[in-house]
Amino acid sequence: MNSTTKHLLHCTLLFTVILTFEVFSGGIKIDENSFTLVDPWSAYGDVATVLLYLLRFLTLLTLPQVLFNFCGLVFYNAFPEKVVLKGSPLLAPFICIRVVTRGDFPDLVKTNVLRNMNTCLDTGLENFLIEVVTDKAVHLAQHRRIREIVVPKEYKTRTGALFKSRALQHCLEDSVNVLNDNDWIVHLDEETLLTENSVRGIINFVLDGKHPFGQGLITYANENVVNWLTTLADSFRVSDDMGKLRLQFKLFHKPLFSWKGSYVVTQVGAERSVSFDNGIDGSVAEDCFFAMRAFSQGYTFNFIEGEMYEKSPFTLLDFLQQRKRWLQGILLVVHSKMIPFRHKLLLGISVYSWVTMPLSTSNIIFAGLYPIPCPNLVDFVCAFIAAINIYMYVFGVIKSFSLYRFGLFRFLACVLGAVCTIPVNVVIENVAVIWGLVGKKHKFYVVQKDVRALETV
Repeated sequence: MNSTTKHLLHCTLLFTVILTFEVFSGGIKIDENSFTLVDPWSAYGDVATVLLYLLRFLTLLTLPQVLFNFCGLVFYNAFPEKVVLKGSPLLAPFICIRVVTRGDFPDLVKTNVLRNMNTCLDTGLENFLIEVVTDKAVHLAQHRRIREIVVPKEYKTRTGALFKSRALQHCLEDSVNVLNDNDWIVHLDEETLLTENSVRGIINFVLDGKHPFGQGLITYANENVVNWLTTLADSFRVSDDMGKLRLQFKLFHKPLFSWKGSYVVTQVGAERSVSFDNGIDGSVAEDCFFAMRAFSQGYTFNFIEGEMYEKSPFTLLDFLQQRKRWLQGILLVVHSKMIPFRHKLLLGISVYSWVTMPLSTSNIIFAGLYPIPCPNLVDFVCAFIAAINIYMYVFGVIKSFSLYRFGLFRFLACVLGAVCTIPVNVVIENVAVIWGLVGKKHKFYVVQKDVRALETV
């Protein structure tokens, strides 16, 4: 089955899910039973009715990102063929693959550095270096393609940046940096694995050279799955990459909704100009703050073909802590005076749809207990939002799990499992919101990343 056929089948399934939701939820009225006949003002009172309508309209805050996900999944081939090199890897500019770590998982770092180096060599890339930036020495083997940078404990940035921002900024200091402004950096987390497809995509991106920043797809169901619940829940993130992220970069070339912190490709001169030295507020979600600053300075972005591999959090507590940090960090970005309002408008709408999630999800209960009549357009849009969000889990599984590897029965079980994880994920996201709003903001929680550490416990 070729990629075009797969994409058409995916679009057919997507539109079937949307139509089903519209009909059964009353978004599309097919008979008189689809209409709510109750008069809420007399049945529930003025205050309760106003609150019910406010809760209903809060759902619409997610509409911008839902539309971006829908368009990204429909207008661009969701199952592209393998990336084909558009030029010789020997002609590619110098590429530094930079991994930032605290040094808590040295064996993981050593293993992945070797795997990623071999992947680059197998793809034909020659002009590259793997740089590991760490707070604690991991004692990498001496190799001409590997460089270990230990950030001194006494190092401080001009604005007092912390955590990963501090380490990234240290690499840009004149006394540490060995790269030219025309060279490129591929930023990875310590658990991120390159694929030959992603290396070819990066080579094409840097050979093109039109945009100083780029990012691509990360999937989470590769090799051994550690935690099925968190992996299936992260299938939503896979769809988010193929939908919203891809559309904003391929069509607008702007990080309208920000980007992720791994699989980040930057040109050195542009990265040094934007800088990671963004104070404490820019240190919790340093990736988001960096993207917004680059956006405000007029830099452009593009989507990079080819996927990389990561693993989802190993425990539900790590999953919760991860989401909490993201929420807190993005809120700090949205509230920062360093980012102009017009550049963070869509990001602000997105994060506040997340902040108000405990309120908007209460519609699941109140819509059944206290039905209210709404304009047909509102009912249609609410059903559309629900359908897209649920389909995101389905598509994420289809994109992440191999039918040939798992077989039809296990593959369908994974699709069903992803849908079944939605209630659990909603609960976790709600807890993360509440915890994030009341908890300490300037904290950087690092999840467990080395499977071998779990096996020895």
